[in-house]
Amino acid sequence: MSLVCRVIPCLDVAAGRVVKGVNFENLRDMGDPVELAALYYAQGADELTFLDVTATVDDRATTYEVVRRTAEEVFIPLTVGGGVRTADDVARLLAVGADKVGVNSAAIARPDLVGEIADRFGSQVLVLSLDVKRARHTDTRRTRSGFVVTTHGGRTATSLDALDWAREAIDRGAGELLVNSIDADGTKDGFDLELVGLMRELSSVPVIASGGAGAVEDFAPALRAGADAVLAASVFHSGQLTIGDVKRALVADGIEVR
Repeated sequence: MSLVCRVIPCLDVAAGRVVKGVNFENLRDMGDPVELAALYYAQGADELTFLDVTATVDDRATTYEVVRRTAEEVFIPLTVGGGVRTADDVARLLAVGADKVGVNSAAIARPDLVGEIADRFGSQVLVLSLDVKRARHTDTRRTRSGFVVTTHGGRTATSLDALDWAREAIDRGAGELLVNSIDADGTKDGFDLELVGLMRELSSVPVIASGGAGAVEDFAPALRAGADAVLAASVFHSGQLTIGDVKRALVADGIEVR
């Protein structure tokens, strides 16, 4: 775990609107991404993550204009993912205001993409986004860890072991791991601490824990399990929690925040 943790709100965007569901299904409208980005910046967010959750499914690029408008409202690091297929896509996102770019499905389909991005822009720009779910009992013999990665916004399971893929991506140049538990996503039952711990053991780069935050008490355990940053969406979009609420709870728990 880093000496100082980061608290990161996530904007899951579809058709230019922030959406949220449970286990990546039954998405409902949560508001305008630009307005929410400005709100979270004012609340003290350390970074923002913007994920176009239907770009890969719809076989299109991320909505660049929404990214540009979002970047104009915040002055903290902005990570953008969704529909990134080439190094040129990364160049376009950086040009409209992204600081880091997340890749998932395209990197699984063509792992060389990781190295191409890292070589051209530096590892610090590249976030490997891992949408992870526990393997079905019948699949566990094919996955050493019992966790598999999924593609297309969590809709398509692969037989690729999540830990093996994370390790390979780091070797190829990934500078950060965004580890989202599909099983916990939107449930508000807490982060998957086992998954966070396993990723921390193998990772030489920062780990962001995502999926399952439901109360201020959920964040400290994820950080103690080894995350360098904690990411959440539903609890912030609904107004159930603010960034300040989370940071105050972490400080009370003895964890240093920015």
